[in-house]
Amino acid sequence: MIMVGGMRMQIEIICVGKLKEKYLKQGIAEYTKRLGAYANLSIVEVADEATAEKMSTLEIEQVLDKEADRIEARLDAGRQVIVLAIEGDLISSEDLAQRLDRMALHGQSKVSFIIGGSLGLAERLKQKAQWRVSFGRITLPHQLMRLVLVEQIYRAFRIMKGHAYHK
Repeated sequence: MIMVGGMRMQIEIICVGKLKEKYLKQGIAEYTKRLGAYANLSIVEVADEATAEKMSTLEIEQVLDKEADRIEARLDAGRQVIVLAIEGDLISSEDLAQRLDRMALHGQSKVSFIIGGSLGLAERLKQKAQWRVSFGRITLPHQLMRLVLVEQIYRAFRIMKGHAYHK
């Protein structure tokens, strides 16, 4: 168990939109259960805005701002904020493990990962983050990204504990 000053790490994933696909829910539930041996994980869904096929730059900004308002309302002070952004730092599983381990060592037991909706995240949220992370330059559906993130967090804790899962 990864403890910070006697506390388990508190990891929160704030994401835009509801998860609908059963197979994604099942995968996330499995990794959440596995992760329970190492940290507390919570997933917070905020409502997404309706989007059209063709939107102006202004309309896109308005959607991102409304979604950002909902995300910011859920962010607690004192949390380390990590946003998932395609232009963020390209990381490996080991990089994520090292960063989470470093946070734990410095008493930063509360971490919020933020996954935007289909249009991404407002720039102001990216500016608030202590770290912008990218799992690659490919575009993944934001709902699938949730499963990938939970699996990578689990993998990071396995790496921190010296287990062979990540190989």
